[in-house]
Amino acid sequence: MTPSTLARRGLLSLAVAALATALAPSAATAAPPLRVILPVSAGSGVDVIVRSAQVALTKALDGQAVVIENMPGAGGITGTQALVKAAPDGNTIAIVSNNHSVNPSVFKKLPYDSLSDITPITVIGGSPFVFVVNPKLPATNAKELQALLKSKPGELNFASSGNGTIIHLAGEMMIEAVGGNARHIPYKGMGPMITDLMGGQVEMGASAVAAVQGQIKQGSLRPIGVMGKQRVKSLPDVPTIAEQGFPDVDVAGWFAAVGPKGLPPAQVKRLHDALVAAFNDPEVKAGFAQRDDFLILDTPEHSAQFLKSEQERYARLVEKAKVAIN
Repeated sequence: MTPSTLARRGLLSLAVAALATALAPSAATAAPPLRVILPVSAGSGVDVIVRSAQVALTKALDGQAVVIENMPGAGGITGTQALVKAAPDGNTIAIVSNNHSVNPSVFKKLPYDSLSDITPITVIGGSPFVFVVNPKLPATNAKELQALLKSKPGELNFASSGNGTIIHLAGEMMIEAVGGNARHIPYKGMGPMITDLMGGQVEMGASAVAAVQGQIKQGSLRPIGVMGKQRVKSLPDVPTIAEQGFPDVDVAGWFAAVGPKGLPPAQVKRLHDALVAAFNDPEVKAGFAQRDDFLILDTPEHSAQFLKSEQERYARLVEKAKVAIN
């Protein structure tokens, strides 16, 4: 091989390498990861749900990395405040839940507006609630619980995961619906609350079904009724509270994806479509079914209407229950 041939081949190799470098995305031009803020603790129900879809969401975003960041604190205010401060460039979203719509009524002042400072993307889905009691309590259904509460006004306790939380309001809804009177005992999270329910330190409380499935099956907690419109697969023999004559009891946990204020419509559509694809992934849907969770995946427009209606609904319940934090 002549020197001139070698030179030509060397130049050709350099040209190919230069072209490949030009066509390949560099670290400087590669899309930043999608930051998903969770205003809840790691290991919570919403955290488990979102992480189950992380891989599918990356795939739906054509390989864009998805970074999940837990930012619990102040009933979800800490994480939501970080979301509203983020740039509306489509690279930051938050997954908010019921407390997002409860907080404007229980806090005198928030560092953001729960409706106007966000851009709704989709209400992803929800988790059914169940009202449970300690097995030693002589009540197996809503009518028996009603009679017991009326025979002991103010003597029994109902637990919650914290003052002003959706679990608190669900408990208030149940007590009000049956016309009873019970003392509210707030805990710092679901774990301590469930432990004391099983131990008998408190008599009753509302919970997501997934959080107490095992305890119900083991007999360490007794279900009084499902708090939504339909029975759940894991508890087929447990009727809804509405079936038992109290139609005003209708509450479930929900979780929704939102972006910062001013998120462009093209980014809203991109993120909405990716979330719909990710949560419709067969493995993700199988996990939902196992936990008795359900999918909604609403449009951005319907999601905005839902968030507004939920905030109004909880405001009425908070007023009746006289809940206030500051």
